This record gives sequence, C-alpha cells and structure tokens, in this order.
Amino acid sequence: MATAEQGAENDRDEASGPDAAPSERRGLLADASPSERRGLLADASPSERRGLLADASLSAVLAGLITVVVSCSGPLLVVLAAAAAGHLTDEQTASWVWAACVGSGVTCAVLSWWTRIPVITAFSTPGAAVLVGSLGDYTYPEAVGAFLVSGLLMALVGLTGVFGKVMRRIPPGIVAAMLAGVLFSFGVGLFSALDGAPVAALVSLATYLAVKQRSPRYAVAWALLAAVLVTAVVPGVDASSVDIGLTLPVVTAPEFTGSALVGLAVPLAVVTMASQNAPGLAVLAACGYRPDDRLLITATGLASTALAPLGGHAVNLAAITAAISTGEEAHRDPRRRYVAGVACGIFYLLAGVCGAALVGLFTALPPELIAVVAGVALLATFSTSLAQAMADEQDRDAAVVTFLTTASGVTFGGVGSACWGLVLGLATHLALTARRRRGGRRERRKTA
Repeated sequence: MATAEQGAENDRDEASGPDAAPSERRGLLADASPSERRGLLADASPSERRGLLADASLSAVLAGLITVVVSCSGPLLVVLAAAAAGHLTDEQTASWVWAACVGSGVTCAVLSWWTRIPVITAFSTPGAAVLVGSLGDYTYPEAVGAFLVSGLLMALVGLTGVFGKVMRRIPPGIVAAMLAGVLFSFGVGLFSALDGAPVAALVSLATYLAVKQRSPRYAVAWALLAAVLVTAVVPGVDASSVDIGLTLPVVTAPEFTGSALVGLAVPLAVVTMASQNAPGLAVLAACGYRPDDRLLITATGLASTALAPLGGHAVNLAAITAAISTGEEAHRDPRRRYVAGVACGIFYLLAGVCGAALVGLFTALPPELIAVVAGVALLATFSTSLAQAMADEQDRDAAVVTFLTTASGVTFGGVGSACWGLVLGLATHLALTARRRRGGRRERRKTA
C-alpha cells in the first residue's frame, strides 16, 4: 500500500513534468514556505535521496560546463598575471593552474554529492589579484608557505562556525541585493558585447528568449550553442597557442618567514573569506538553500592547505559563477541542482589535467563570447534576485545601498565590492531599524 509520503512524492513528480501548469513548473522553491525553501535536502534522510544518475539532466550538466567556462576565462587571466609577477617558470605556472582546477573540481564534486546542494567552488580571484601586486616581493617557496598557512587559517575559522552565524543574521533582501549587484556587470557585459560581437550577442539573446517560452530548462543550452556557432564562422580565432598535452604538478617545499605570513598569508585569507566565501554562502541562501557553513569553509580551507605545495593559492566558495548552477536554469527542481555541482567538478578536473592547453585555449577565445554566454546564463538569476531585493519595502533602502555598492566594483583595503555591499547595506538596515524603533517608542509614549 502506498504511503502518504509516497503519494506526495508522486504528486511532486507529476507537478514537475512537462504537462504541468506554469505555476507548478516554477519549481518547489517558488511555492514553498520560507522555512522550507532554506535547504530542501538538508534534513532529508539518505533513504529519501535519489541516485545521481536518476537526478541527472542535460540542463544541469550544461550549467556546470558554463560555470567552468566562465570561471576559467577572466579569473584564469588574473592567476596568469600573478604568476608572471612572481617570475614563475612555465612548469610552475601550469602546476598552479592544475592545483587551482583540481582543487575546485574535487571540492565541487564531493561537496555537491555529499550535501545534495549545488556547492560551487573556485580558485580565489581576489586572492590572485592581491598576489599580482605582492608576489614579486617574496621567493616562490615563501609564497607556498604563505598559501599553506592561509588555508589553515580559513579552515580554523570554518570550524568555529562564527562566520556562518554572522551571515545568517543578514536580512534576505540585502543578500539578494548583493547577488544582483554581483551579477549586474555580467548583464551589462551581454549588451556591451554588441560593440565587438553584435551578431553573436543578438543571436544568443534571441535564441534564449525564443526557447525559454517553450522549454526554459534548455534555453541557456541553445543560447550557448548559437553563440558558439556564430563565433566559429567568424575569422580571428587563433588556436596556435593551444598546447595539447597532460599537465603534471610540480611540488615545491614551503618556507615560512614572518614577512611572507604577514604580507601574503593574512591578506590572502581575509580577502578570500570576505570577497568569496561570504558572497558564496549568500548566493546559496538567496537561492533557497541552507548550507552547512562549517563543512564548506573547513573543507575548502583544508583543500587549499593540501594543494599549496603544488602552487594552489586558495580554494573557496564561488560567488558570481555559483549563480549559474544554483538557479532555476540548472533545473526547476532545487533538489536536483546538485548535479550541476558534480558536473562542474568533473569539468574542472578535466581542465586541470589539461592545464597547459587550458591557458592557450582561453587566451585564443574571443572575450565577447565569454561575456555573451555568461550574460545569458545569468539573466534569470539576476531578475529573480532583483525582485527579491525590492520585495520588502522596509528594507528597500538598505537593499538599494547594497546593490549599488556591489555593482560599483569598488575595491577598498584589498576587499571587493561584494563584501562592502553587505557591510554598507547592513549598516543602513541597522540605522533605519533603530530610527523606526525610536519612533515607535515615542508613539507609544504619546498614546499612553
């Protein structure tokens, strides 16, 4: 005899089918209560979880692929700039790329599969930016020692659980505004590409909008295919720099010096936690998940420590690219989006094994193609985040401050705009809340 729980499960499966009504096709997050939306699988028992192959979908796999493509384009160039500033050899640079991609791949795949939520990790772009200006002041073994200590510091912070408690106290509207601000530049980049690649941008956008009307799950996939096909027929792509072959990591013994620990390890840990892990947790929360911050921060910190002798500077939660695999474009059912995280991990591993070829490939690809693909993939998530940010009228001013600060791209004290957006937005929220409370107390005194 079928139980009530089995019946409910069948109802959910039927509602998410191709013949479901539009309001039912929006996914479980749209109709769930706020408490239910925060981590639908966090409290599920192992027996209730489906298998990976049963949950797999083309849209989730493609979301993972696009995430890696975007992660390995612009951010990879920052890593290459840092390697050049540190006067690294070609072998050491390839090993750095190997460690960054393999570390991201292992943590993505394992954490997504274990937690059943789309945990997207990446190598620290703000951390690499810090290294561009400071790596040349130290020897490479000293830098490796600083990478190792930085990873330990992040793991220790994760173990305490303090970081997650602070993040959970931030109002949801401010978190959504931060995410919208992070994604703003990608949306603008889609239309900025009209200058350099108008045909690719317009064809990709038109394809996305046309397919979205009939099959929202595959709209991004078709838009990606259209952009690639249009770009392929346009001359100017030089693939001569692509060196096909496997990359082998190079082990470097760490050296520990006080100057490197103060000048590299501490800034790297602080910037990574503030500019990557904080927005990364916020992105998951904004998409309705309840991540285990202790597990995720500790695991990525330990991965950073383990990969430091191979050149990896920091593995952390992704912020911008995470939105590609955590939103509805990955899958309308939030319980099946973890497949995008697993797929992302696999593609990261493939990229790491071919680290030298990866450097040449992304140097050859037109930057407009990356901008178009990223912009189209993040359109739905941006619109949803912006709507959530403006939903609460009382917190609207704080959300606007958060959005504008984050979208500005300002960097102060080595900390990126996403963190400053949260700080200033939260300060605005506290100031306005205190004023409303004082006004309420005065009204009660008059009434009394």
